[in-house]
Amino acid sequence: MNFATKLLHGTSCIDPVTGAASVPIYQASTFHQADLDRPGVYDYARSGNPTRHALEEAIAVLEGGERGFAFASGMAAISSVFMLFSAGDHVVVAEDVYGGTYRFLTKVLSRMGITVSFVDTTSLEQVEAAIRPETKGIYLETPSNPTLKVTDIAAVCALAKQRGLLVIVDNTFMTPYYQRPLELGADVVIHSATKFIGGHSDVVAGLAVTREAALGEQLYMIQNGMGAILGVQDSWLVLRGLKSLKARLDVSTQTAEKLARWLSTHPAVSRVYYTGLPEHDGHDLQNRQASGHGAVLSFDVGSRERAKALFDRVRLPIVAVSLGAVETILSYPAMMSHAAMPPAERARRGITDGLIRLSAGLEDAGDLLEDLAQALDALGPVEQAADRDAADDKQAFSWA
Repeated sequence: MNFATKLLHGTSCIDPVTGAASVPIYQASTFHQADLDRPGVYDYARSGNPTRHALEEAIAVLEGGERGFAFASGMAAISSVFMLFSAGDHVVVAEDVYGGTYRFLTKVLSRMGITVSFVDTTSLEQVEAAIRPETKGIYLETPSNPTLKVTDIAAVCALAKQRGLLVIVDNTFMTPYYQRPLELGADVVIHSATKFIGGHSDVVAGLAVTREAALGEQLYMIQNGMGAILGVQDSWLVLRGLKSLKARLDVSTQTAEKLARWLSTHPAVSRVYYTGLPEHDGHDLQNRQASGHGAVLSFDVGSRERAKALFDRVRLPIVAVSLGAVETILSYPAMMSHAAMPPAERARRGITDGLIRLSAGLEDAGDLLEDLAQALDALGPVEQAADRDAADDKQAFSWA
């Protein structure tokens, strides 16, 4: 089946008991065992639930993996996958990961005797140099959040295979529609299903898929043991959102491409980050390892004050902590997704105080462009703003 058909007919699309076109919500915490010597598939809902299982099976099929798992949030999925490692292990991590991942690694995982090294994974040489005798895995996020740096997944996986290392990829931005890391050699793929897979700003969820069944058994033990499972109502919501994934992403990606091209020419914007732009450093690589560029882009307006002024003037996008929804969302990484990262670390990764992340929704692209135009035009050219800031700094220094 092609992807659009697989979304609807690949697996778990019809209830085998009633024939219902929507998998029922099995609102049960426990299941009767008719024969103690021959227990049923389900016994206790933390260990397994038919609605959750339908979602887990669906994401495994779409990613081309053996086992799928649904967690209470994207961070629950990420933290559970990191529990595959043990005290004394070391993990190489992409330096510009999501701020919540950075916080978990530096504030929580570090207390368990598991160490990490943050490197620029777009450089295979830096990845290789960071590997130690105790290294057990490599964690990637590509394209990265929020500057959309692109890592060569196949090349990193080939390097990892030589060293016997696990490769884990956060695939939230691309979804299995555009990118399937397991087919490129990765061992585990992770999603914040809150974003594009759920797609409607009405559910918080995380997903993980393992390429091999044996690794899946290890992750199932962690999921069952820690209990950070996705509830049955939320599992149903994610299943519902999953059905329209391709249709939503087709529209949102087309809009993102139009906005990125337009923003790259606007005088109020100093820089645009979008892999669909030919001038993006990762454009060619993204074309090789993925089938699309996605609906997320970032652009820099020069300062916090200018960013706030834009947020105050826009009428259509919502300003919020998320992405991947039917509505266009503007986010401010310095105070939202990457607030947990120290300012110096943010600056080193290009997450400036003027950086804004945009996740294109399903609105008319022309309406969005018109709305952004009126907000950006009011800011004035970014070069003039920089000159004014420099003059203010000079005067402030003279006053001091």
